[in-house]
Amino acid sequence: MEMLYQIILVIVTGVIVFATAFYVLKTFIENENKKRLLEFKSQNMKLVTPIKLQAYERIILFLERISPNSLIVRLQVSGMKSHQLHVEMLSLIRAEFEHNLSQQIYMSDSAWEVAISAKENVIRLINMTSESVDNNADAIELSKAIMEQWIKLNPTPIKTAIIFIKNEVNTFLS
Repeated sequence: MEMLYQIILVIVTGVIVFATAFYVLKTFIENENKKRLLEFKSQNMKLVTPIKLQAYERIILFLERISPNSLIVRLQVSGMKSHQLHVEMLSLIRAEFEHNLSQQIYMSDSAWEVAISAKENVIRLINMTSESVDNNADAIELSKAIMEQWIKLNPTPIKTAIIFIKNEVNTFLS
């Protein structure tokens, strides 16, 4: 009987030691995994943050470049007809957009949607205004009509999008 008691005592003690060692080792491994994951996320943020900021910068630049006043200054030349200016403006907006399509990977869905909405609103304004101006009129007539309509918008779709994106970047950085 004494022998059985000794065996049970050794077995119970061994189980307790094993359970304690197992728990300590398991906790240690979990903590190490958490540290590695945190370190990985930290390194990832160091790499991704500049790329994300660059994407937001490029989209703001895109928005500035497709604003009607910017388009008119860059595209309108002496002797150009309104139809030519209309086509050139739409072509440049599409080219700018295609050039910046990949930026959506680094932006939130809502910021990307705001940028697309601003682009579509600019295109809509150009198209609608173009319908009210004769195709063979001087481009200056279309320019004036577009700018008159653009000024009536307060805030403009471009300004709204830029404010939204700036706020998102500020939230992202803080």
